[in-house]
Amino acid sequence: MYIDTDFLIIGGGTAGCWAALNFRKYSDARVLIAEKADIKRSGCLAAGVNALNAYIAPGKKPQDYVDYARADAEGIARGDLLLTMAEGLNRAAGKLEELGLTILKDEHGQYVTRGWRNVKINGENIKPILAKAVLARKNITVLNRVNVFEYIVKDNRILGAYAIAVDEPVMYVISAKAVLCATGGASGLYKPNHPGFSRHKLWYPPFNTGAGYAMGIRARAEMTTLEMRFIALRCKDTIAPTGTLAQGVGAKQINSAGEVYEDKYGITTSQRLHGTVMENLSGRGPCYLKTKGITKEQEMDLVKAYLNMAPSQSLRWLESGQLPSVKNVEIEGTEPYITGGHAAAGYWVDTNRKTTVRGLFAAGDVAGGCPQKYVTGALAEGEIAARAAAKYMGEKTPQLNTNEAEAVKQFLEGSGGVNVSFTVDDLEEEMQAVMDKYAGGIGTSYRFSEASLKIADEKIQELEKQSNLISATDMQELVYLLELKERLTLCRSLIVHLSVGKETEYYINSRLENGRISVILRPLVREGEVYEH
Repeated sequence: MYIDTDFLIIGGGTAGCWAALNFRKYSDARVLIAEKADIKRSGCLAAGVNALNAYIAPGKKPQDYVDYARADAEGIARGDLLLTMAEGLNRAAGKLEELGLTILKDEHGQYVTRGWRNVKINGENIKPILAKAVLARKNITVLNRVNVFEYIVKDNRILGAYAIAVDEPVMYVISAKAVLCATGGASGLYKPNHPGFSRHKLWYPPFNTGAGYAMGIRARAEMTTLEMRFIALRCKDTIAPTGTLAQGVGAKQINSAGEVYEDKYGITTSQRLHGTVMENLSGRGPCYLKTKGITKEQEMDLVKAYLNMAPSQSLRWLESGQLPSVKNVEIEGTEPYITGGHAAAGYWVDTNRKTTVRGLFAAGDVAGGCPQKYVTGALAEGEIAARAAAKYMGEKTPQLNTNEAEAVKQFLEGSGGVNVSFTVDDLEEEMQAVMDKYAGGIGTSYRFSEASLKIADEKIQELEKQSNLISATDMQELVYLLELKERLTLCRSLIVHLSVGKETEYYINSRLENGRISVILRPLVREGEVYEH
């Protein structure tokens, strides 16, 4: 099926919905959102969230947020991107409230803050609120249950994308003047904390497979900072957030001897994890957040907070009878994830969120260089990208090559065609085992060597070959196969980035050239500087 639009948005999550809403302010052109699930409950906000963790509280300014986020990223983040994002944080929060989001207020009518960069919300319906606003706007069309898997690019200009329906045998050929990639980051690259039946009990949504990254890599877009993996410090087994404990009741990180170790290692995101790993390796584990002795009021606040965002933690406390006031909460690290929302991995973009492929923009988790987005940051980037895309609308409508589209269709219909004994699940588990053992997963306490990365790359290439032999019997299986290929593509680029990850005075960028991933070292954008393509 051929579809023609002006502005194609791939991914109807936080950034995608916001980009569509804002694009309508600047242009009357047609907008099409292609969403793998349903925009009413898709993306990282599908289950809701209890705070907007990127907000400039009274007395602070956007530059303060830039300084915080850049320091947390050890100076590798892009200050120009952080500033343009930070300037839009509070505006995004206000617009969300206008759409119907409940932001908690004190007796003076001011937002209830948690620290100087968070505001509390009742956010269980944040995604339906966004979806309702999108569906009410004219000239915005939403294609739910459609999986975009490849860009259409000619002479480094994007012409559109190929997609398939998840539920019926339909391939879409979508032509567009401009495209925004607003897909999620990547989970499932590494062996998870809980393999086997519970392998999708993750910190990050399992349906985020790195599709946007993989499409960019294959289209020869320049990517950045993939080596900055995000490894969350979480409550053991439940994978519930630890920040609510650390910030909400001031819980300190302690080892098995009751010693506070966070003062020794530091309290940035990476330092909290590093300290926990080192204490365990030194035989002083297990490690905990010290909650024993908190008040009953604090305890009840924690139970309520976790019921809102990670109910398994509250249920564990209640079922065991060992509430946080009487027993400290054990903590551990997750498997590594690739995300531009918490860390800085993604497309190399300029301040307008333009990628190095003409007409292709990126926002949210796939836009690199700008960490700590935390909902409002993704909204701000969606607005920036939409404004830039609207200006780009002067380009002529691209002409697609129907022969190339037919070749893609035949590839999908063939989809391997060889009778093999292994399945997508088999190869996915093998990929995760390889990455865990040789590319710094939980099993090696996140450590790797030059030799182990070489082995990882060889094994991932072999799995890529095997993935080409698998046949899909229905559309859902075809989606799973394409997702496996996306993860394998991203694994290869990640391995290359990790191999040069010791560099601290440059951004580690890469581009696919003649089948090989070439490394590009770009100088850091210093304070007050701005990078544009």
